[in-house]
Amino acid sequence: MTTAAAKMADALAMPGRDCPLCPRLVQFRTENRAAFADWHNAPVPSFGSLTARFLFIGLAPGLRGANRTGRPFTGDYAGDLLYPTLKAFGLAEGEYGASPDDGFTLVDARISNAVRCVPPQNKPLPAEFAACRPFLLAEMAAMPNLRGLFAIGRDAHDAVLSVLGLRKAAYSFAHGKVHSLPNGLVLTDSYHCSRYNTNTGRLTEAMFHQAVRALVDSAA
Repeated sequence: MTTAAAKMADALAMPGRDCPLCPRLVQFRTENRAAFADWHNAPVPSFGSLTARFLFIGLAPGLRGANRTGRPFTGDYAGDLLYPTLKAFGLAEGEYGASPDDGFTLVDARISNAVRCVPPQNKPLPAEFAACRPFLLAEMAAMPNLRGLFAIGRDAHDAVLSVLGLRKAAYSFAHGKVHSLPNGLVLTDSYHCSRYNTNTGRLTEAMFHQAVRALVDSAA
Protein backbone atom coordinates (compact mmCIF):
# COMPACT_ATOMS: atom_id res chain seq x y z
CA MET A 1 0.00 0.00 0.00
CA THR A 2 1.45 3.38 -1.01
CA THR A 3 1.69 6.24 1.46
CA ALA A 4 -1.09 8.14 -0.33
CA ALA A 5 -3.34 5.07 -0.38
CA ALA A 6 -2.67 4.41 3.29
CA LYS A 7 -3.61 7.97 4.23
CA MET A 8 -6.83 7.72 2.22
CA ALA A 9 -7.72 4.37 3.81
CA ASP A 10 -6.98 5.77 7.27
CA ALA A 11 -9.29 8.72 6.61
CA LEU A 12 -12.12 6.41 5.57
CA ALA A 13 -11.72 4.46 8.81
CA MET A 14 -11.85 7.56 11.00
CA PRO A 15 -14.73 9.90 11.88
CA GLY A 16 -14.06 13.62 11.57
CA ARG A 17 -13.13 15.76 14.56
CA ASP A 18 -16.68 17.07 14.88
CA CYS A 19 -18.47 13.85 13.96
CA PRO A 20 -22.23 14.47 14.47
CA LEU A 21 -23.45 10.86 14.46
CA CYS A 22 -24.13 10.40 18.18
CA PRO A 23 -25.98 13.33 19.86
CA ARG A 24 -25.19 12.19 23.40
CA LEU A 25 -21.48 11.89 22.63
CA VAL A 26 -21.49 15.23 20.81
CA GLN A 27 -22.95 16.88 23.91
CA PHE A 28 -20.39 15.20 26.17
CA ARG A 29 -17.59 16.24 23.80
CA THR A 30 -18.82 19.84 23.86
CA GLU A 31 -18.91 19.85 27.67
CA ASN A 32 -15.40 18.44 27.88
CA ARG A 33 -14.04 20.96 25.39
CA ALA A 34 -15.39 23.74 27.59
CA ALA A 35 -14.02 22.19 30.78
CA PHE A 36 -10.68 20.91 29.44
CA ALA A 37 -9.73 23.07 26.49
CA ASP A 38 -6.23 21.63 26.14
CA TRP A 39 -7.41 17.99 25.86
CA HIS A 40 -7.93 16.08 22.61
CA ASN A 41 -11.75 15.93 23.08
CA ALA A 42 -12.53 14.39 19.69
CA PRO A 43 -12.78 10.95 18.07
CA VAL A 44 -9.53 9.16 18.88
CA PRO A 45 -7.60 7.88 15.84
CA SER A 46 -6.19 4.38 15.75
CA PHE A 47 -2.54 3.85 16.63
CA GLY A 48 -0.23 1.77 14.45
CA SER A 49 0.19 0.93 10.79
CA LEU A 50 -2.52 -0.34 8.44
CA THR A 51 0.00 -2.94 7.30
CA ALA A 52 -0.05 -4.66 10.71
CA ARG A 53 -1.14 -8.28 11.11
CA PHE A 54 -2.86 -7.72 14.45
CA LEU A 55 -5.66 -5.33 15.35
CA PHE A 56 -6.33 -4.77 19.06
CA ILE A 57 -9.82 -3.43 19.70
CA GLY A 58 -10.97 -1.72 22.88
CA LEU A 59 -14.32 -0.39 24.02
CA ALA A 60 -13.99 3.40 23.80
CA PRO A 61 -11.57 6.19 24.84
CA GLY A 62 -11.24 6.80 28.56
CA LEU A 63 -12.13 10.30 29.71
CA ARG A 64 -8.76 11.11 31.24
CA GLY A 65 -6.86 8.65 29.08
CA ALA A 66 -7.24 8.62 25.30
CA ASN A 67 -9.80 11.44 25.28
CA ARG A 68 -7.17 13.60 26.93
CA THR A 69 -4.07 12.44 25.07
CA GLY A 70 -5.50 11.53 21.65
CA ARG A 71 -3.90 8.07 21.52
CA PRO A 72 -5.72 4.82 22.39
CA PHE A 73 -5.08 3.47 25.91
CA THR A 74 -2.64 6.28 26.62
CA GLY A 75 -2.74 8.11 29.93
CA ASP A 76 -4.75 5.68 32.02
CA TYR A 77 -4.04 2.40 33.80
CA ALA A 78 -5.15 0.15 30.94
CA GLY A 79 -2.21 1.37 28.86
CA ASP A 80 0.20 0.62 31.70
CA LEU A 81 -0.58 -3.07 31.19
CA LEU A 82 -1.33 -3.14 27.46
CA TYR A 83 1.72 -1.39 26.07
CA PRO A 84 4.47 -3.15 28.06
CA THR A 85 2.76 -6.44 27.17
CA LEU A 86 2.92 -5.62 23.47
CA LYS A 87 6.60 -4.77 23.84
CA ALA A 88 7.22 -8.07 25.64
CA PHE A 89 5.89 -9.91 22.59
CA GLY A 90 7.86 -7.88 20.06
CA LEU A 91 4.80 -5.91 18.97
CA ALA A 92 6.13 -2.56 20.16
CA GLU A 93 9.38 -0.63 20.55
CA GLY A 94 10.53 2.13 22.87
CA GLU A 95 9.47 3.08 26.36
CA TYR A 96 5.82 3.74 27.07
CA GLY A 97 5.54 7.11 28.76
CA ALA A 98 1.75 7.55 28.84
CA SER A 99 2.00 10.39 26.33
CA PRO A 100 1.58 10.46 22.53
CA ASP A 101 5.01 12.10 22.20
CA ASP A 102 6.84 9.41 24.20
CA GLY A 103 8.34 7.88 21.03
CA PHE A 104 6.66 4.53 21.67
CA THR A 105 5.82 2.72 18.43
CA LEU A 106 3.92 -0.41 17.46
CA VAL A 107 5.37 -3.23 15.38
CA ASP A 108 2.95 -5.33 13.30
CA ALA A 109 0.12 -4.21 15.58
CA ARG A 110 -2.58 -1.55 15.46
CA ILE A 111 -4.94 -0.40 18.22
CA SER A 112 -8.45 0.93 17.76
CA ASN A 113 -11.76 1.22 19.62
CA ALA A 114 -15.25 0.00 18.85
CA VAL A 115 -16.54 3.50 19.72
CA ARG A 116 -14.21 6.36 18.81
CA CYS A 117 -15.54 9.09 21.15
CA VAL A 118 -15.50 9.06 24.95
CA PRO A 119 -18.91 8.13 26.41
CA PRO A 120 -20.29 9.23 29.78
CA GLN A 121 -19.45 6.71 32.53
CA ASN A 122 -17.43 4.78 29.90
CA LYS A 123 -20.66 3.12 28.70
CA PRO A 124 -21.55 3.50 25.02
CA LEU A 125 -25.16 2.93 24.04
CA PRO A 126 -26.15 0.32 21.42
CA ALA A 127 -26.88 3.08 18.89
CA GLU A 128 -23.37 4.49 19.44
CA PHE A 129 -21.76 1.12 18.76
CA ALA A 130 -23.85 0.92 15.58
CA ALA A 131 -22.88 4.43 14.47
CA CYS A 132 -19.17 3.61 14.73
CA ARG A 133 -19.49 0.18 13.14
CA PRO A 134 -18.69 1.40 9.57
CA PHE A 135 -15.40 2.91 10.73
CA LEU A 136 -14.17 -0.36 12.24
CA LEU A 137 -15.32 -2.28 9.18
CA ALA A 138 -13.49 0.13 6.88
CA GLU A 139 -10.39 -0.10 9.03
CA MET A 140 -10.32 -3.89 8.86
CA ALA A 141 -10.87 -3.79 5.10
CA ALA A 142 -7.95 -1.39 4.74
CA MET A 143 -5.50 -3.74 6.47
CA PRO A 144 -4.13 -6.03 3.71
CA ASN A 145 -2.04 -8.18 6.06
CA LEU A 146 -4.62 -8.54 8.82
CA ARG A 147 -4.56 -12.00 10.39
CA GLY A 148 -5.75 -11.63 13.96
CA LEU A 149 -8.15 -9.56 16.04
CA PHE A 150 -7.78 -9.10 19.79
CA ALA A 151 -10.89 -8.08 21.71
CA ILE A 152 -10.06 -6.14 24.86
CA GLY A 153 -13.19 -6.94 26.83
CA ARG A 154 -16.56 -8.52 26.11
CA ASP A 155 -18.01 -5.36 24.58
CA ALA A 156 -15.20 -5.23 22.02
CA HIS A 157 -15.76 -8.94 21.30
CA ASP A 158 -19.45 -8.32 20.65
CA ALA A 159 -18.67 -5.26 18.52
CA VAL A 160 -16.34 -7.27 16.28
CA LEU A 161 -18.98 -9.93 15.74
CA SER A 162 -21.56 -7.28 14.90
CA VAL A 163 -19.21 -5.61 12.42
CA LEU A 164 -18.65 -8.96 10.69
CA GLY A 165 -22.34 -9.94 10.81
CA LEU A 166 -21.70 -13.00 12.96
CA ARG A 167 -24.00 -14.50 15.59
CA LYS A 168 -22.77 -13.91 19.13
CA ALA A 169 -24.15 -17.27 20.25
CA ALA A 170 -21.77 -19.01 17.87
CA TYR A 171 -18.68 -17.29 19.32
CA SER A 172 -19.01 -17.08 23.09
CA PHE A 173 -16.66 -14.76 24.94
CA ALA A 174 -14.05 -16.35 27.19
CA HIS A 175 -10.71 -15.00 28.32
CA GLY A 176 -7.87 -16.42 26.21
CA LYS A 177 -10.23 -18.14 23.79
CA VAL A 178 -9.29 -18.11 20.11
CA HIS A 179 -12.12 -18.14 17.57
CA SER A 180 -11.59 -19.07 13.92
CA LEU A 181 -13.83 -16.79 11.88
CA PRO A 182 -15.37 -17.55 8.47
CA ASN A 183 -13.32 -14.81 6.78
CA GLY A 184 -10.07 -16.54 7.74
CA LEU A 185 -9.22 -14.23 10.64
CA VAL A 186 -8.85 -15.32 14.24
CA LEU A 187 -10.43 -13.48 17.14
CA THR A 188 -8.82 -13.75 20.55
CA ASP A 189 -10.66 -12.65 23.68
CA SER A 190 -9.32 -11.02 26.83
CA TYR A 191 -10.81 -9.46 29.89
CA HIS A 192 -10.36 -5.71 29.73
CA CYS A 193 -7.01 -4.54 31.12
CA SER A 194 -8.69 -1.99 33.39
CA ARG A 195 -7.56 -1.08 36.87
CA TYR A 196 -10.79 -2.54 38.26
CA ASN A 197 -10.17 -5.96 36.69
CA THR A 198 -6.55 -6.11 37.83
CA ASN A 199 -7.30 -4.82 41.33
CA THR A 200 -10.01 -7.44 41.83
CA GLY A 201 -7.84 -10.24 40.41
CA ARG A 202 -10.20 -10.92 37.53
CA LEU A 203 -7.24 -10.25 35.25
CA THR A 204 -3.57 -10.73 36.12
CA GLU A 205 -0.54 -9.76 34.09
CA ALA A 206 0.13 -13.45 33.46
CA MET A 207 -3.42 -13.96 32.20
CA PHE A 208 -3.12 -11.00 29.86
CA HIS A 209 0.20 -12.26 28.53
CA GLN A 210 -1.40 -15.67 27.97
CA ALA A 211 -4.14 -14.13 25.83
CA VAL A 212 -1.70 -12.12 23.71
CA ARG A 213 0.45 -15.24 23.30
CA ALA A 214 -2.63 -17.13 22.08
CA LEU A 215 -3.19 -14.42 19.44
CA VAL A 216 0.41 -14.41 18.23
CA ASP A 217 0.62 -18.21 18.15
CA SER A 218 -2.69 -18.55 16.28
CA ALA A 219 -1.39 -16.42 13.42
CA ALA A 220 2.07 -17.98 13.25
